[in-house]
Amino acid sequence: MSLPSLFATIFAQAVTPAVAATGTATDASAQSQGMPGGILFYVVLMGGMVYFGILRPQQQAKKKTEETVKGAKTGDKIVTLGGIHGVITNVKDTTVILKIADNVKIEIEKSSIDKITRPDTSSSSEKPVTAKA
Repeated sequence: MSLPSLFATIFAQAVTPAVAATGTATDASAQSQGMPGGILFYVVLMGGMVYFGILRPQQQAKKKTEETVKGAKTGDKIVTLGGIHGVITNVKDTTVILKIADNVKIEIEKSSIDKITRPDTSSSSEKPVTAKA
């Protein structure tokens, strides 16, 4: 059974009011015997699935990206979102000065940093730090 049809079946069962023994739902008592709590349960369930499946991971990735970019310091090798490779020579509040070649420096926004590579102190290889998750 596909996921949309499963949700449709569950929703139809939750929404369908209980029908009195006579077979009509015109009686007020028969209409009140429906499952309003069932509808609320499924709405809360879907809201929880959206939050824990989509919103929370995006918030965590954004927070990790911001922490990585805030930790940028002079001497770090970076790659920008536009694909420019360079070394940070100066860090300001919202921007960094990036040396991309001899006698060529540009100023970029910190938010445009994609990857940061820092020299690893335990070995001679470099350790990449990805700003985007």
